[in-house]
Amino acid sequence: MGVATLGDLLDVVGEPSVRLRTAPAGLSAPVTEALLYDAHAPLPQAPGALLLAVGVPGADAGPLARAAAAAGMTGVVVRGADGPVAEAEAAGIALLSVDQDTAWHQVHLLLASAIGARPAAGGDTRGELFALADAVAAAVGGATTIEDPGQRILAYSTVPGQATDEDRRQGILGLRVPGSPENTEQYRTVFATPGPVRLPALAGALPRLAVAVRAGGETLGSLWVVDDGRLAPDAEEALARGASTAALLLLRARAARDLARHQDGDLLRRLLDGTTDPAAAGHRLGLDAVRVAAFVPDSAASAPDGEQTALRLLDLVRLHCEARYGRHACVLVDGVVYALLPASGERGQRHRHLAEDIVRRAGQALRVPIRAGLGEVVTSLVGAPTSRADADLVLRVLGPELPVACVTEVRPRITLLRLAEVMRDSRELSAGAWRAVLDHDATHGTAHAQTLLAWFEAGCDMAGAAERLGVHPNTCRYRLRQVGRQLGVDVHDPDERLVLWLQLRVLGG
Repeated sequence: MGVATLGDLLDVVGEPSVRLRTAPAGLSAPVTEALLYDAHAPLPQAPGALLLAVGVPGADAGPLARAAAAAGMTGVVVRGADGPVAEAEAAGIALLSVDQDTAWHQVHLLLASAIGARPAAGGDTRGELFALADAVAAAVGGATTIEDPGQRILAYSTVPGQATDEDRRQGILGLRVPGSPENTEQYRTVFATPGPVRLPALAGALPRLAVAVRAGGETLGSLWVVDDGRLAPDAEEALARGASTAALLLLRARAARDLARHQDGDLLRRLLDGTTDPAAAGHRLGLDAVRVAAFVPDSAASAPDGEQTALRLLDLVRLHCEARYGRHACVLVDGVVYALLPASGERGQRHRHLAEDIVRRAGQALRVPIRAGLGEVVTSLVGAPTSRADADLVLRVLGPELPVACVTEVRPRITLLRLAEVMRDSRELSAGAWRAVLDHDATHGTAHAQTLLAWFEAGCDMAGAAERLGVHPNTCRYRLRQVGRQLGVDVHDPDERLVLWLQLRVLGG
């Protein structure tokens, strides 16, 4: 497992929680632990440590910064904005700060969890939670589960000989607590109580001893112990200690996930714009054949906070993709959320169904219509920028009648869109009689452009054109003669017909 760096730490916590004031050794400096300063004890030799300047005003922390540098530490954390920047730079040590009213124990918990939050660390947390569940069960005297706020079981104890019941068995089998109104009420009680609480038995089950797991004012989950009447005398105190340890592990796990998401998102951003090595990206992401999916709020919809809506859309897309594929790379770029969908052995229709589901659910949650474009499947990450370009083009041709599409479904629309762009940018391709036809219609209320298109697209068949227009063939014939007389267009010249059709069809819309 690699050592965290100062840059890793700031990626996880960042502003406004922790602010970097100076880093003379750079952001690659290692960070190994967070230490609380004790004025009554010698400063230890602790290479890579961050020293929290407990009891030392920021303006007076210059000597402490020099002493920490001499002890091999990476940085000093002070409270307030008036820290000794010049002294820290002279000593070659990083200086960080937190708000003046922040409690030091909260800072220590936050930094300690973030320091352990490297991508490789995330894989160990589940085992640590199971070990904690066993330790709590042994100390409290009852079978224990650790749950998240959504009542999903994260870990459970396996201490032999402890009582269990059907609710616990069913919960472990499905890794989710069986739902019932009575269960819901008990969770409300646990989350509203500051410490451990004893709960009566529900139908067919044993009583429980439970406690909420919190960090600061945030609820991270809960611990539940089966109470068969033989719990330890100090069960409540032991459970409260277990909750404190669980808070640290859950914070570390979340910080690891956040860091991994940040790094994967940054890697995806560089992959999509072609500024990173696709082979290295493929090794980190574990992907080869992929398809890029792009999601964006409907530009015609009025979102009260566009930036906030885009960030919430990013969270929703990531949530659904992770539920489908596990760890997943998503990124927000210029208001568009991009996701890299694995395509090895995956049929395109499943990608489309996933996109449709995300569009529907995100639209309901955000109260804004969402559009989704799917690029072409590419056989390696080298082609990811191409698939992204496809997805961007798909977004441009979507509308309320077609909110989700793969590039193959809308290839004709995309081709016409690109033709229009090329022709508008070229004087030679945009010159011709089509402008005069449209101007005449606008000035005189005629239907020359409509009639010409109907005739061209009916294969120059007068009856077919008349049927398309809903008029008599003689009316259609008269209009075409008028085009020749009034505008000098030779509708019988095959070349002129072809160019005029293309210009009216592509540029006249």
